[in-house]
Amino acid sequence: MKFVQKEFSCTFEEKKSKFIAYLMPHHLFDEVMKKVKAEHPKARHYVYAYRYLNEFEQIVENSSDDGEPKGTSGKPSLAVMAGAEIINSAVIIVRYFGGIKLGTGGLVRAYGDSVNEVIKIAEFKEYQKLITKTLVCDYAELSQLEYLLNQENINIKSKEFSTQINLLIELTSEQFIILESKLSRSIKIL
Repeated sequence: MKFVQKEFSCTFEEKKSKFIAYLMPHHLFDEVMKKVKAEHPKARHYVYAYRYLNEFEQIVENSSDDGEPKGTSGKPSLAVMAGAEIINSAVIIVRYFGGIKLGTGGLVRAYGDSVNEVIKIAEFKEYQKLITKTLVCDYAELSQLEYLLNQENINIKSKEFSTQINLLIELTSEQFIILESKLSRSIKIL
């Protein structure tokens, strides 16, 4: 499974109709939808599809045909995303009607093709299940610990300063095993 970390867009034309596909991280969906509607006020349809993992690692999917004939736009877009194993991402397709009706088969193909085109130009990151851990260290150890975490590409979610420093980190199980072997004994793992 894979996901995007930033927004990508691509334009596709079919029989004078223009389809502009936007692929983005799922958490940006509402923000991008507002932006797209403001940028394209004369567009006929704003079709969307998204897939994301919930807190139980289950895939949640949704799509909308936004006025296109039922099942001709949102579902095919979602099917392309599912086929490409894309998660935690959303796609919005803006359609400008070109005057020639495409028919149900033509719409299914056009929306599917527009999603495929934006997927071709997008940069993906492979999904890995992350765990969170807290590291407790003294002030004197902080810079060395931060350097180690940076070298291992481990994300520091937050830092809490008191008599000692608590670092909330996010990493894969494999990264945790490697990190554990490299930590000094004075650093506590919670």
